Amino acid sequence: MLTGVASPLLSASGLGMIRGERVLFTGIGLSVEAGQSVVLRGSNGAGKTTLLRILAGLTRPEAGEITRNGAHHWFAHREGLKPHETPRTHLALWAKAWGSSVNVDDVLARMSLKRPADVPARYLSAGQRRRTALGRLLLEDRPIWLLDEPYTALDSEGRALVLELIDHHLSNGGGIIAAIHGESGFVPANEVVL
Repeated sequence: MLTGVASPLLSASGLGMIRGERVLFTGIGLSVEAGQSVVLRGSNGAGKTTLLRILAGLTRPEAGEITRNGAHHWFAHREGLKPHETPRTHLALWAKAWGSSVNVDDVLARMSLKRPADVPARYLSAGQRRRTALGRLLLEDRPIWLLDEPYTALDSEGRALVLELIDHHLSNGGGIIAAIHGESGFVPANEVVL
């Protein structure tokens, strides 16, 4: 269980962003409490990924303020695996970088990656690469998960696995903000439409 984290886990107010001469969004506010999720909706190019990047501290907004009460995981639309990396080496490198004591073999088993654990990413299916990247969420307890299209390239079994991870994280006091096309598969506390 995640402990010692103040509520809200993350809040933002008055966020605005301009790309070139186009206003992506303005006046965006949101808050996620322990055990809650927020779903970001909008058409392609509406700014969902940009908003997530702002919430993760990777992109500076034109306006607004963000308060984070805890560490976060940023799960991007791209998996971030190098072609020569295997699921095992990818997760082991991240575990080492974060000083995690989590057993990588346990994460591989949880993500149904035991069989392709030592196959270079260039030979993995898109779904296997996605599962590998999602495995990073299990390497370190962080109260805030920022997820950009977590179901991309996953079959029904992979989607069910992500829903289990989400349910477990929320039931243990975590918070999630996710950009999702289609059905989320869970009931968010709020939806923000861009």
